[in-house]
Amino acid sequence: MTYPNQLSLLRIILAPVFLVLYMIEGMFYKEIAIAVFFVAVLTDWYDGVIARRYGMTSRLGVFLDPLADKVLTSFAFLLFYIIGIMPLWMLIVIIVRDIGITLLRSLQEYKGKTLPTKFSAKVKTFIQMSYIFLILLILLMIELFPQSEIVKISEGFLNSDLNYVLLFGITIITLYTGLQYLFDLRKYSG
Repeated sequence: MTYPNQLSLLRIILAPVFLVLYMIEGMFYKEIAIAVFFVAVLTDWYDGVIARRYGMTSRLGVFLDPLADKVLTSFAFLLFYIIGIMPLWMLIVIIVRDIGITLLRSLQEYKGKTLPTKFSAKVKTFIQMSYIFLILLILLMIELFPQSEIVKISEGFLNSDLNYVLLFGITIITLYTGLQYLFDLRKYSG
């Protein structure tokens, strides 16, 4: 088990920790949850840097790294659904896509083939993580400054058509990248 793979496993472990901490009542736990999410995202960046710099790439790492990203973003989107920011259908589309691609990659690994992460999927993950950070920062500001004008603006954004459009775009990009994997797989096997 290489160090980058250990970091990917850590990210998988931190995902439910983030959700549970955020759901506990109290500002302290929400701050810790956001810090946990930030650390998890840093492990994604750091494991990639180490794997490339020291030649620690492996078939397990090629599978584990994107899986860890999917787990982390899925738990964040689950939180957004629980607190009423994200519609259920979007959550289902994203999670079903992620489970489907993970199963597809597992099947390919079983056959002795590696299904590498597509560039478009990396862009999708970056967009998802950026959106998640934006929402977490907005939620943190609402907690920190409950009587300020920022709260009204922030709450307005969370319930706005603009936020819905952003989530819709993320859902479509996620679905699109999943379909890309399926079409690529048909090309290689057909």
